[in-house]
Amino acid sequence: MPRPLPALPTTVVGSLPQPDWLIDRDRLGHQFPPRVRAAELWRIPADRLAEAQDDATLVTIRAQEEAGLDIVGDGEVRRESYSNHFATALEGIDLDHPGTVRNRSGLDIPVPRVVGPITRPRPVQADDVRFLRAHTDRAVKITVPGPFTMAQQAQDDHYGSDRELALAYADVVRLEIADLFAAGADVVQLDEPWLQARPDVARQYGVEALNRALAGAAGTTHVHLCFGYAAMVAQRPDGYSFLPELADVACDAVSVETAQSHLDPATLEPLRGKGIALGVLDLSTPEVETPVVIADRVRRALDHVDVAELVLSSDCGLKYLPRESAAGKMRALVTAAELVRGEL
Repeated sequence: MPRPLPALPTTVVGSLPQPDWLIDRDRLGHQFPPRVRAAELWRIPADRLAEAQDDATLVTIRAQEEAGLDIVGDGEVRRESYSNHFATALEGIDLDHPGTVRNRSGLDIPVPRVVGPITRPRPVQADDVRFLRAHTDRAVKITVPGPFTMAQQAQDDHYGSDRELALAYADVVRLEIADLFAAGADVVQLDEPWLQARPDVARQYGVEALNRALAGAAGTTHVHLCFGYAAMVAQRPDGYSFLPELADVACDAVSVETAQSHLDPATLEPLRGKGIALGVLDLSTPEVETPVVIADRVRRALDHVDVAELVLSSDCGLKYLPRESAAGKMRALVTAAELVRGEL
């Protein structure tokens, strides 16, 4: 059993810096997150890659423990991006002949091309959870790309309907969630940045797809929205274009960014009754904020959320920061949580 969580438990959204001996970090940071496979990013030969990824994951787990985080993840160390690891493990995809989709920066990028029914031949990340569970006594979280986002990041040559494609993805995500909890996950987070990127489409069937994916989940579930990686998207709007709608989603918590965007915490009022994972680390700079600065970001939100269900987290994209910056920010987050706990 993992150790019990304190008030205001701390975590990070998902990714953490991968070692430069494992992946070409310079190349990774100068291209958009891949939607199809990008094996050329890895520095380790294919026959030794899994072992190297295990070793790097252990380093990442220890870094989170040493910082004092209460909920730890695998840092998405085994992935080239948050989404392609799962999306390209499914059947019904022609990986040899990718399609194209215009991304949130307005560029056409290669994406999975759907040519048949989307199915999941086997669990994709259950072994990752088992590895994580075996190497820490903390609560553990694993992230999965959400069905709406995967549908928006694919070229549909089979279903003929964006909604039907999203629901097909929801079915495989639901199966994956069940296997992740069975493997020992305490929290499963669905990453849904394209709800924010394409809100008009999201209002048509985004909630439906999420609820289909989350149906029957056996543990704590989070849904994460973001404004894009700070390393890729410098400008931030002052609010979410799709957020109140998540009150109707059957998740336990909604994970949002507030640090770089200076999000008005009153925006979170429609989500009362749900937990909030509050992003309070600004990832647009490698500079490590002081715990006092981070604590002030937390205090701003306390009147607008259910404090008993509040989780303290990062904004999105720690993987692009230097490892020492990520470690420093995690330590500062933990100290800030201790400051605010003492005031509650």
